[in-house]
Amino acid sequence: MSQYQHIQLSLVSLITLPSLSPHLSLSLSLSLFLSFPPALFPSLPFSLYLSPLSLSLSLSPSGVVIMLGVCLSVLLLLPLASSIPSPSKPPPRLCRRCCDPLQPPESSAAHPAHHAAATPEVHTYINMTILKGDKGDRGDKGMPGKNGKEGPQGYRGPMGPQGTKGQAGAPGDACKTQHSSFSVGRRKSLHSIDYYQALVFDTVFINLYEHFNMFKGKFYCFVPGIYFFNVNIHTWNFKETYLHLMHNDKEQVILYAQPSERSIMQSQSVMMDLALNDEVWVRLYKRERENAVYSDDVDVYITFNGYLVAPSVQ
Repeated sequence: MSQYQHIQLSLVSLITLPSLSPHLSLSLSLSLFLSFPPALFPSLPFSLYLSPLSLSLSLSPSGVVIMLGVCLSVLLLLPLASSIPSPSKPPPRLCRRCCDPLQPPESSAAHPAHHAAATPEVHTYINMTILKGDKGDRGDKGMPGKNGKEGPQGYRGPMGPQGTKGQAGAPGDACKTQHSSFSVGRRKSLHSIDYYQALVFDTVFINLYEHFNMFKGKFYCFVPGIYFFNVNIHTWNFKETYLHLMHNDKEQVILYAQPSERSIMQSQSVMMDLALNDEVWVRLYKRERENAVYSDDVDVYITFNGYLVAPSVQ
């Protein structure tokens, strides 16, 4: 009979035996209690199983009933105590060598594990630095990334060392120096008339770039700057000589000689600051006063000269 069948029989007897006589129910209950195998509680000493028996024999019939109730409570707690699993120790780990096979041999499976010799478990360790391979080839160049944000302007660096002298360049064009000059003369005498008249010349000594107009007797300024001018005349006997050196329509200097029984050479010079297209010429005074200049076909007595001293723009 199993342990649980004994417990069920005890419960049935406790329920049905109170209708019997006290001594009979006591004897049956004790026989059932003593029939439980001590294997239920192997850790308890056997004297604890006999203690209820000695206690029940000394009690009265009413005490026997109380004792039976206590036994009933103990029997009801037995299934709960038996259902709790006892802690089991984990199986011992076997020590294995690195050369042992992964699966145990068939002979070891047929025999219990505690008969086999315990082998230590060995974990292999591989040093990966020893097994490092050769360096691979360089990979392809990747795509260029996006341009980053423009950073702040840096500080000005120090001046670098002076470089070596470079080679001489090719020769340039000739210097364009500006010039303007003229020198003209008159071989004929001239008498005054009723109005002012320009002294016209018929002989050219120098007329650079044709800046002097021989038909009008005037010099035209094509190169602005400072000019020097000079006029030379020969007076007539017993006649007055009265001329002006003109700048455009303004009188600048006079050339004058009083009437005399002897003729003389008379000269006048001046410097002028001329602008572009200015005019310079010699004017003979009108007939209100008898005046004249002398010259002949053999010699030149009348001359008018001018040249550029310094241009305004270099």
